[in-house]
Amino acid sequence: MTTAPKALVAKEKLVFGHTFSDHMLTVEWTAKGGWEAPQIKEYGPLSLDPSCSVFHYAFECFEGLKAYRDAQGKVRLFRPDKNMERMNQSVERLHLPQFDGEQVIECIKELVRTDERWVPEGRGYSLYIRPTVIATENTLGVHRANSALLYVITSPCGPYFPTGFKAISLYCDETNVRAWPGGVGNRKMGANYAASVAPQVEAEKKGYQQVLWTIGEDHELMEVGTMNLFVHWRNEAGEEELVTPPLDGTILPGVTRDSVLELTRGWGEFKVSERKINMKQIARASDEGRLLEIFGAGTACVVTPVSRIHFKGKDYAVPLDPSSPESQAGPVAGRIYKALMDIQYGDVPSKWSVPID
Repeated sequence: MTTAPKALVAKEKLVFGHTFSDHMLTVEWTAKGGWEAPQIKEYGPLSLDPSCSVFHYAFECFEGLKAYRDAQGKVRLFRPDKNMERMNQSVERLHLPQFDGEQVIECIKELVRTDERWVPEGRGYSLYIRPTVIATENTLGVHRANSALLYVITSPCGPYFPTGFKAISLYCDETNVRAWPGGVGNRKMGANYAASVAPQVEAEKKGYQQVLWTIGEDHELMEVGTMNLFVHWRNEAGEEELVTPPLDGTILPGVTRDSVLELTRGWGEFKVSERKINMKQIARASDEGRLLEIFGAGTACVVTPVSRIHFKGKDYAVPLDPSSPESQAGPVAGRIYKALMDIQYGDVPSKWSVPID
């Protein structure tokens, strides 16, 4: 344990992913000996050989979840079992060692208890938790790893986007593709994210905040930035519908995505679908006044409304809340955001909210 705790950063000054707590969790693995005993140690650099396979062949995957402080001061996790399930799917695809998800959750709880003072108070604030698995074998050559490291670091954070809970603009990238059939778009691997940076920078240069990822000649919708995508509209049949692209192997099975689907299906107020939808349909719906809302959903941002999309030389306005011109979210996105936050911060009882004690 550290003998020199860091000074806390005022929560209003927190920038996502820039501040880290005092400790981290590490668990080493070898093909010969299996998983070793977990250790909670002082946060600090890892010592890895330059030939380490993670550096050369991207043997790496990660997760993202959060710890929240409720009104009584207790700390809670949100659906950590789903993160462990997805991470085991990622390590399996990389032929890295799988692990017991329940045991890792208990290790994460102990890490959060150790650094509980780093969990900030207040809505929108949390302790971001980043579990990661990397191959550590010190040899060149593409082959299955004979040694690996699972480690977890934590970072206190506020709102993911600097603008806070405000609608964003999207640039529909007609050239680059985030993922493709038969690839690893449905796994949370670092390699999926590095290649998205250049298109993101180009979108920002054009005056848009995030990339809208599509695929194929019809520009089927995939994801928005690093978030799952939802469209609330009146479809061609006149039905009110909430649509998100299906888990066809190109879409990340987001924990927030799954939560949004379960919540809205439970409301029973409109059709909720997992199916393909393309940008041409969105453009037509916008022109015909059938588009109601579009928003992204993910662990870091929770819910992020969209206000406009650029597609084929034209900006398409996306409605927010017609009854409130100053609102930065449509009624469905705002309701989902509040419902999830109520659960995450323990204001509404739910099996999804897991106390660390």
